[in-house]
Parts: sequence; structure tokens; C-alpha cells
Amino acid sequence: MTTVKLKLRNGDFSIHRLGASGEIPAEVFGCDFFHVTRTDDAISIVCPSFLALNSQRCNTGWTCIEVIGPLDFSLTGILAKLSGILAEAEISIFAISTYDTDFILVKAGKTDPAVAALKAAGYIFI
Repeated sequence: MTTVKLKLRNGDFSIHRLGASGEIPAEVFGCDFFHVTRTDDAISIVCPSFLALNSQRCNTGWTCIEVIGPLDFSLTGILAKLSGILAEAEISIFAISTYDTDFILVKAGKTDPAVAALKAAGYIFI
């Protein structure tokens, strides 16, 4: 049994794609939860779905499972185990890692099966 605890974050989330030279909309920074990644090819933004961004592409209808942290950098396999359990349940994910913890987004229609699979594997939701 694992000691890692999880929680469902409130709200629905969207994943946006902007061009690499795009501007990150200022309203993103006012959200309680958001994630921005810039690469040579694109900017990806995860934010609450109520925020309508002018993006090249948008995928809506995600829920977010948070790994309760902070997690020590010496810990290994946490995200691998979680994603493996969800892969076994045929649930695709969008993963985000931060300095302190990990977040896994699953499509809203897969939230209940994702939670059930993780609970069956011994994870506790708080």
C-alpha cells in the first residue's frame, strides 16, 4: 500500500496551444491554478475552462488529480506508477510536474474510472 495521497482539484480545465511566438494572455496569471510551458514549437497552457483564450487549438473537459506534496526529489516512480495504473484502465492522461508535486489531468468522462482504479491500487483521496 502506498502512502502517496491524492485529491481532485475543483473545476474543469482546458489545454490550449499557442504558437511559439505567441503572447501568454495576462488573464492566465490571475487563475488559482494554471501551467504554462514554452518550447521551440509552441506554448501550452493549462487553465480553468471558464477562461476563454484565443488559442490555435484547445482541448476542453479535463479534471485534475493532484499528488499531495511536497515530494522529495529522491523519490522515484510516483508518476510512472500512477500513469501505469491509468494506462491499464485505458485512461489517457496529461501530466504536469512542478517543483513540489505532480498533477494528472484526465478527461472528465474518465474521472470516476480513474479514481476507482487508483483507489483499487491503494491510493487514498483526501
